[in-house]
Amino acid sequence: MTVSARKLSWGRRAAAFVAALLFAAAWGVLAQTQFNLQALAPFVDLPIGVRLRTSLQDLVGFGPVYAGLVLAAWIPAFLVAWPLARRLPRLRVGWYALAAGVGLIVAIRSADAVAPMPVLIDATRSTFGLLVLALGSALGGALFAWLTRRHAGRSERAIGAQAPEGASA
Repeated sequence: MTVSARKLSWGRRAAAFVAALLFAAAWGVLAQTQFNLQALAPFVDLPIGVRLRTSLQDLVGFGPVYAGLVLAAWIPAFLVAWPLARRLPRLRVGWYALAAGVGLIVAIRSADAVAPMPVLIDATRSTFGLLVLALGSALGGALFAWLTRRHAGRSERAIGAQAPEGASA
């Protein structure tokens, strides 16, 4: 008997996508906030309370905008990762992580190309800042792949867990 995997419902996939998207968006917003605050640190005192309050304000104010950018990055990226993950399922998490990270870089640089200011997100002026945001997106892509992994059914797990022939219980 071959080990088959249970199919995931569209509801579970959608919930996993939203959870991963929120993770990646929160990562990106909080990272860009800290980059911006660090740039101000030589000029003003920034106690932890100010950093926390600013972080929360950015999550509420900039979070939806950044989540939209991540969403715009992920849709085409995941459409590329999906057939690759089906063809090479052992690399599934890697495909989604790579697609999400690269997709975000492409989306940010595309937005920068049409934005009236030099960059849409100041943290992405540096390669390091861009890579920090891409890392959050890649982790979100990996989270999506992990949350939507297929599980073997109970009977298949039980068969695989049986003791080998000749072994005593």
